[in-house]
Amino acid sequence: EWNFGGFPVWLKYVPGINFRTDNGPFKAAMAKFTEKIVAMMKSEGLFESQGGPIILSQIENEYGPVEYYGGAAAKNYLSWAAQMAVGLNTGVPWVMCKQDDAPDPVINAGNGFYCDYFSPNSLKTFFGGLKLDWLVPVSGSSSSQTVRTGFCVQVYTEGWIFRNYYMYHGGTNFGRTAGGLFISTSYDYDAPIDEYVLLRQPKWGHLRDLHKAIKMCEPALVSGDPTVTKLGNYQEAHVYRSKSGSCAAFLSNFNPHSYASVTFNGMKYNIPSWSISILPDC
Repeated sequence: EWNFGGFPVWLKYVPGINFRTDNGPFKAAMAKFTEKIVAMMKSEGLFESQGGPIILSQIENEYGPVEYYGGAAAKNYLSWAAQMAVGLNTGVPWVMCKQDDAPDPVINAGNGFYCDYFSPNSLKTFFGGLKLDWLVPVSGSSSSQTVRTGFCVQVYTEGWIFRNYYMYHGGTNFGRTAGGLFISTSYDYDAPIDEYVLLRQPKWGHLRDLHKAIKMCEPALVSGDPTVTKLGNYQEAHVYRSKSGSCAAFLSNFNPHSYASVTFNGMKYNIPSWSISILPDC
């Protein structure tokens, strides 16, 4: 979302060029630019493989819909882009956003408001701009840290390992930096921190407490896959355990209309409708 898609205007005057497809002039320009950026990062030691902070790199962006209409030339270009990027030997993984058929070893990343259906080829990713639920205590809990969370925490009940928010801090594009004609300059997406750097409550506070609860679950979460137990027609318990004895449980109620009373580990819990409750010390 940038003026002319982020391309320099002079690029369109290169003889014979055709953007984002199996086209020699475009691929030459793209390779030159990508190599330049990677070389700059390497010269400063910024990749994780060099001890720096960059842990992932992305090549192309949301090319899936373009590929759908682009035919064989688009598929060839996609394969070339992946090979070109991997060949730069950054020492960190490359990703492609919204690219279901990302060529191995490039990681495909989900992009949507609800991506619980998404099945990645490697790292599990998620679009964070979704509605977050209210934070309320869970009746009958044995832990003072047990909280009710919204749909966003479902990624952990399903064994996902990485949660990214898009976006956590909203931004504003002005003038030529806007995405195009008749597009609002706001790029806020109802973010927890808005485009004026103000906290959007209750979402920001909810996420702060959610992150604290997830952090308390860390020893169990990173120890393996969860054990899933049915607690009712719409209710489940996803339980993580570590060899050292730590335990974390996610009690889910997928009924969108009514709360549910369930029994877990010999205790009664009232779970609100369409919610997931976290027990960091089950």
